Amino acid sequence: MTALTRSLLQWLRPRSHGSEERRLGPAEAAFERGHYLEALKLWKRASQNGDAEADYRIGMLYAKNQGVAGSIPDAVVWYERAAQRGHADAQYQLGLIYLYGVNASLGPNRPETWRQSSAARLGDTASNVHHLVFPHGTSVAKDISSAFRWISAAAEARKADAQTILGKLYSEGQGCAKDFTAALRWYQAAADQKFAPAEFALGDVYYQGRGVLVDFAQAAIWYGKAAAQDHVRAQIALAFMTLKGMGLSENPIEAARLFQGAATHDDPIALYNIGLLRLSGKGVAKDLDRAETALRKAARKDYLPAIQALAEVYSNGVDAEPDLREAAVWYEKAAERGDVQAQFFVGRFYATGVGVSPNIRQAAKWFERAAENGHATAAFNIAIFFLNGSGVQRNVEAAIKWFERAANGGISAAQVQLGKLYSTGAGVPKDQEMASEWLRRAAGSGDPDAKTAYALFLLHQDASYDNVARAHSLLGEAAEAGHPPAAFQLGALKMGRFGGTVDMLGATPWLTRAANAGHVEAQYMLGLLHLDPKSAAGNAQAASSWMAKAARAGHAAAQFQFAVMYCTGYGVGLDLAEGVNWYEAAAEQGHTVAQYNLAVMLGGGQGRRADATKATEWFQRAAERGMPEAQVALGDALMSGRGTAQDRDAAVNWYRYAARQRNEGAVRRLQSIGATSDRAFTPETESLR
Repeated sequence: MTALTRSLLQWLRPRSHGSEERRLGPAEAAFERGHYLEALKLWKRASQNGDAEADYRIGMLYAKNQGVAGSIPDAVVWYERAAQRGHADAQYQLGLIYLYGVNASLGPNRPETWRQSSAARLGDTASNVHHLVFPHGTSVAKDISSAFRWISAAAEARKADAQTILGKLYSEGQGCAKDFTAALRWYQAAADQKFAPAEFALGDVYYQGRGVLVDFAQAAIWYGKAAAQDHVRAQIALAFMTLKGMGLSENPIEAARLFQGAATHDDPIALYNIGLLRLSGKGVAKDLDRAETALRKAARKDYLPAIQALAEVYSNGVDAEPDLREAAVWYEKAAERGDVQAQFFVGRFYATGVGVSPNIRQAAKWFERAAENGHATAAFNIAIFFLNGSGVQRNVEAAIKWFERAANGGISAAQVQLGKLYSTGAGVPKDQEMASEWLRRAAGSGDPDAKTAYALFLLHQDASYDNVARAHSLLGEAAEAGHPPAAFQLGALKMGRFGGTVDMLGATPWLTRAANAGHVEAQYMLGLLHLDPKSAAGNAQAASSWMAKAARAGHAAAQFQFAVMYCTGYGVGLDLAEGVNWYEAAAEQGHTVAQYNLAVMLGGGQGRRADATKATEWFQRAAERGMPEAQVALGDALMSGRGTAQDRDAAVNWYRYAARQRNEGAVRRLQSIGATSDRAFTPETESLR
């Protein structure tokens, strides 16, 4: 029920006196018995004699759908008659109706529904029918001027409700010029009658300083008067002032009492605040269960702060373990009500599967919704989704749009992405100047990853002295800030990866710093650096240590190199079985030479029981990746039928593949079996026959 509807239904029954009471007595008695038609007849008879109270009561019947078809427009007609005769209650109700207006309601058996239906069926003749059935229409237009006139009349008649509303009209300048002095006068007139809403309004006047100096003490007095009459909003206002010590002494206990009193009326603001106080134990005993109950009641009334509070309570846990499933439920409710941060959180929940089942489409939906509401990080996330086609159809143009939104919102990662896209021309025209500008902006934010990206851009663009010097500076700043990728790239720069002077000893500390931070590529490169006996940093034991770390972290090249070390006994004890294990780990990741070496060892029974079938399988995987030695070995297996079915034609084909790569062994095998080379061979290859 809306505030307006409540106002219109809270009809007052003013007392009657003398002959008027005797005249209306039978009608009132019939009304109390529920005999509305009888009451209507009696009141109409009294109305014909000029009785304003009777007019007013008939208006109430139409307004409340009692004995007649409910119709506010018809009620207005009777209120007008009563108001013109000086009836204050009618003037007030008429003023309220004009102040807010009344829209025609739709639904079964509603006049407006019938009017629209008949208009569609009867066409041009409908208006005549409508005038007969609903002579006063089915709605009342908002009319501020008339509202002000009738409420003023009721206020002059000392009706406290009207005086309070009139004060509000003067305060807001509705139907009149804004006049705080007049507003204060009418509020005071109603407050003199101990009317709680007027006392509350006076509290607001002094709290906000509307036409008077801000006076918290005076505001607290008026709020207190209204609160003593159980005015809920006044209790809440006084509770806030008491909690913060504004205009009176700070008193959390009294604040909690006031919030609790207002909460008994199920006011969501009061429920929310007493819930927070019970969570913290401020002014009231700490009680998680009662706090949660209060917050839930407020949340069920769609009070967003309570929904947000419940989400945080379950997410973080208060004297209990976090409940991420419950947190996700409340965050999603907040998200549905437009809370941007909650929309972002819900997107993250669905993306990671925290508190909900993973759902990349739902993640995309919430990230995009948060991005549309200005959340920069969400804009970056949905840009990544569009770029990769995750949860949405791949759309580079949309990705660029969201990256730009995020970039302009200060997200350096988005600026880096834009720099990379323009640098490579992925989905946008290649534009090195634009790429440089975005990467420069990103690096200017101080983000170490952005500095690293800009440094690499400079190094790949032009290895000039200025670019190398600038890149060296950026990488140094990022590395000193503890960014392992920067330390790794600085080490690589000193090793000569981008040209310039090679400084192996200078590279080692930076690679070590990155490797110690868990940077796997740095661990591998450091292992290679120590593995070289010709290097000043050569150290077999150190090489073994770093290579082992990279290998165990899943680095395929390190796994291969570690296998070689075990098979040769360099830096570790000779152990063919371990060598086979590491070859297999690298081979599973697609390392071609590891696949070939594994096949050789399995075929020869080195480090593991001989297995010709497995050996052939690994030869084939390496051969399919284009390794000529593996192609020759696979051809040999097919020719002999060792580990696979014998197939001379397939063997010849594999020999030919290898021969195309100038593999002399393949060429000799083709010659030995009298197979011809195909025409794709180069003249140099043909001469080897």
